[in-house]
Amino acid sequence: MFDCTDPATLDGLSWLVCYLTTGKHLAFYGSFGTVLLLLAITAPTALMFGLGGAVAARSRIPPLRMIGKTYIAIVRGVPDIAFFLFFVIALDQGIEYLRHQIVCPDWTQPIRQGTEFAVCAAAKTPSGNAPQWMHEVYGFAIAIVTFAIVFGAFAANVLFGAMMAVPKAQLETAAAYGLSRAQTFRRIVVPQMWVYALPGLSNLWMVLIKATPLLFLLGIEDIVYWARELGGTKTPGFTDYPHGDWRMWYFLALLIFYLALTRVSEVVLDRLMTRLTAGQAVAR
Repeated sequence: MFDCTDPATLDGLSWLVCYLTTGKHLAFYGSFGTVLLLLAITAPTALMFGLGGAVAARSRIPPLRMIGKTYIAIVRGVPDIAFFLFFVIALDQGIEYLRHQIVCPDWTQPIRQGTEFAVCAAAKTPSGNAPQWMHEVYGFAIAIVTFAIVFGAFAANVLFGAMMAVPKAQLETAAAYGLSRAQTFRRIVVPQMWVYALPGLSNLWMVLIKATPLLFLLGIEDIVYWARELGGTKTPGFTDYPHGDWRMWYFLALLIFYLALTRVSEVVLDRLMTRLTAGQAVAR
């Protein structure tokens, strides 16, 4: 065995093993879990946003239909990066503004002070004396909401098209048998739309995977943050493990991770499509 407390005495493989097991590297390994957790939560949440947007867009109620189509059009028409940077700030300040109105009703100073957004200390979210993990969880939750809203709009467009692709003859048959519009939607449209929606949703899932590095722009210490932090040149004056510019190797690890994740996704999605189309006549 070797002693990692004195890196100067290490060489070769022992130096590399100690280097790869430092606290920052453990945080780097944990950030892969952060990405997977984001995907696991965002995907179903975005799908719910999408289903709600698609149902609203095909509603017979004009205001509801306008809301659904406006949601789809606005989010799809704004570049993702611009929306992420804008919405995170807007949502964060919106939460603090509402809390400010509730907990500090006697506040007399203006909230907007030039470029500053000033609310009372009690309205800060999270509070200034909150532990670090609360700040991290709060930032992660804001990121999930942002991802879900953005990708929910794209999912809404896909699901709307899939609902419209269900053969009208089946809807007319359901009406002839006395099914209500709601019953037809639940029993005919929803079960069959997934066959038409899955190709578009599959592409959207791949795009969502590729968009996870945007976490870095939202201030979350994800795999991109740690790859840049750990891979940059380190001099002996700042670390016990000095090295040159190793960013290429760290980003190569990210490349392998994303390729493996997308490959697994392709296999799972292909099997899901096979299961959904079993026993159905589809165009080849």
